[in-house]
Amino acid sequence: MATMTRLAKPSNGNGSIRIMIADSHAMFRAALRNLLGAEPDFVVIGEAEDGMEAVARVRNVHPHVVLLDLDLPRCSGLEVLREIRSLSPATRALLLVDTIDEGQLIEALCLGARGVAFKTTATNLLLKSIRAVKAGEYWVERDRISLLIRTLNDRLDNNGQDERRNVFGLTPRELDTVRAIAAGESTQEMAQKLSRSEVTVRHQLTSIFRKLGVRNRGELLSFAMSHNLAGNGDGSGGATAPMRKSATA
Repeated sequence: MATMTRLAKPSNGNGSIRIMIADSHAMFRAALRNLLGAEPDFVVIGEAEDGMEAVARVRNVHPHVVLLDLDLPRCSGLEVLREIRSLSPATRALLLVDTIDEGQLIEALCLGARGVAFKTTATNLLLKSIRAVKAGEYWVERDRISLLIRTLNDRLDNNGQDERRNVFGLTPRELDTVRAIAAGESTQEMAQKLSRSEVTVRHQLTSIFRKLGVRNRGELLSFAMSHNLAGNGDGSGGATAPMRKSATA
């Protein structure tokens, strides 16, 4: 069982904790709703099966805590975090995921997430994580903290190089995806190489298309080559492999 650490002093609060569940799996939502409903200080006030519905629900009900999966249809969990931050600043998001890498977690924390719990987490720890997040604390596995710090340091080391380039609002992870597209990799190959799910890759491609104003991978490749986004990450650009025919995003 993973030991957890809480990273802030708790704040006292009265009344029930209003919770919203955002997850694409109906059976998981139902099981979680029943589990949380058995707690006297919890009340589940809404559910969402995709990202766009999650944003709409937050706008309408303003929960204290959102239990948020990252792999949501139509609008990724990271995009939902961006919207929550502006729509309902008092709402605190706790990621509830199957898996997550350090880069994703750092990005989510930067967007306002208060921590992460896993769907395999013991019930008592899950309940404790929700109460901790409502109290204003951060919730992260103890054994991930050193990895987070190293990943953050690596990102800061590379930040100066990325800031010197016009990256059009793309995150470092999205830039990795652009470079993989330029190398002609398929969605499956990108997922394996970048240690992400294929659903996450597709969500990132949708976000990239929107930010760059392109409609498909061909236009993205042309844009990347024209604006020196297809290099190896050191700001030097460089040659890329011809684009192979691959599955659409």
